[in-house]
Amino acid sequence: MAFAITQTCCSDATCVSVCPVNCIHPTPEERAFGSTEMLHIDPKSCIDCGACADACPVDAIFPVERLTGGQREYARINAAYYEGEDHRPEQPVRGPVFHDWGAPSFDRVLPADFGPLRVAVVGTGPAGMYAARDLLLHTPAEVTLIDRLPVAGGLVRYGVAPDHPSTKKAGESFARFLTHPRVRLCLGLEVGDGGVTADELAAHHDAVIYAVGAPEARRLGVPGEDRPGSVAASEFVAWCNGHPDVAPDAFELSADRVVVVGNGNVALDAARLLVSDPATLQGTPIAAHALAGLRRGKVREVVVLGRRGPQHAAYTRPELLALKHLSGVDLLVDDHDPAVGAAIDGAADQDKAAVLKDVRREAVDWSLPAADGRRRIVFRFLSAPAEVRGEESVRAVRVTGAAGEAEIPAGTVLRAVGHRGTPLDGLPFDESTGTVPNDRGRVTGRPGAYVVGWIKRGASGGIGANRVCATETVGSLLDDAASGRLPAPTGSARSFRRLARRRGR
Repeated sequence: MAFAITQTCCSDATCVSVCPVNCIHPTPEERAFGSTEMLHIDPKSCIDCGACADACPVDAIFPVERLTGGQREYARINAAYYEGEDHRPEQPVRGPVFHDWGAPSFDRVLPADFGPLRVAVVGTGPAGMYAARDLLLHTPAEVTLIDRLPVAGGLVRYGVAPDHPSTKKAGESFARFLTHPRVRLCLGLEVGDGGVTADELAAHHDAVIYAVGAPEARRLGVPGEDRPGSVAASEFVAWCNGHPDVAPDAFELSADRVVVVGNGNVALDAARLLVSDPATLQGTPIAAHALAGLRRGKVREVVVLGRRGPQHAAYTRPELLALKHLSGVDLLVDDHDPAVGAAIDGAADQDKAAVLKDVRREAVDWSLPAADGRRRIVFRFLSAPAEVRGEESVRAVRVTGAAGEAEIPAGTVLRAVGHRGTPLDGLPFDESTGTVPNDRGRVTGRPGAYVVGWIKRGASGGIGANRVCATETVGSLLDDAASGRLPAPTGSARSFRRLARRRGR
């Protein structure tokens, strides 16, 4: 019986590298890698060895016969990927293992006398930890891990919804490197703003890798979005995770309706947390103050607002499928525009809009109170926010679209329309893209400085996308080291430790 990849797939392709029969696609070498929502196992080629399940960092791979409830859909999703367009490689006719591996290749060739480098990695989220792991496993480098927060983990710790424990398990695969004998961990140390400067980091290390992410939530650009009660959805998720920058009393949740602007996975995370039965969150790593706040909260309805139609929504099919199996929660599509229903009815089976075919549709009367009894999530497509209304706090959101204008009463507005990087003292910055200008990870005009993750490529791609991104950046760094292009540090490791102790919080 074949294995299948399920919802929590992180797409870091660890499973691809251990599969003996090349039955997991797309691989990092294929064009579709990075653009598909998840990886897929070919049931006709899988030999049921389980190597992929053992290697998966987020426990997303199971034997098909063990799938239960909503997970059973993933057996069909995996198989459907190989229908129509043929994603299966040509199989050789010789040999007991049906995979033509081809000639071996070695992407990195380091000199035999390659000595240990001192490398600082700023940020302990997935991008930084993939880079650190690469250095520690494949070179004799000594790594200084730096994070401004008092707990390591970055996006995995504070940005993944607490009711996604399997996804958070990616942090466990990185945790062993925090205590590696060649690692020095500096928590509570800011780069800039009274901490250490980029010049000081460079003076004490052969190279510095910046993995600082994209911490700034994008704005809506509409009147009233700064009213009390209008905040970033990522801040709400961080509140649920106990982020030290978000006060325990930051969210009151006293209104019965919340509008989430945007329809990516973060929007679905926020909506799901708001309407879930708090009892089901007990036992997850949710912060105690957030669980208490959700218990006190009066939210009965969340409106997920999207500018585009259901066929172009930014969320992934696996995340939408998970909502359909959320206990005690109804899904509804606001049928305010005929184009919405037409897009759903005309969707092919593999389109994300097709997931909504069996979801109830009706034109919502927003003058009525939020739904009584069962909680619900309402998808309103083809509508853009035009104004956040209210006096002292949020009262409603005015939305516009081809079918006209509406006012949706709400006590909280969460914006989930993306993120962008912020400037870092001492490094160049491209305001138009929110990234540090770079060439394959090399920071433009600053030898010895490198970037990885969202600050390198923009705020796109999930946890696993950082693995390939880190491989490229570390490859550039090692190439520069082997070619003698790295500036020599002037300070010692001991002097940096003293500096970090003085400047850290």
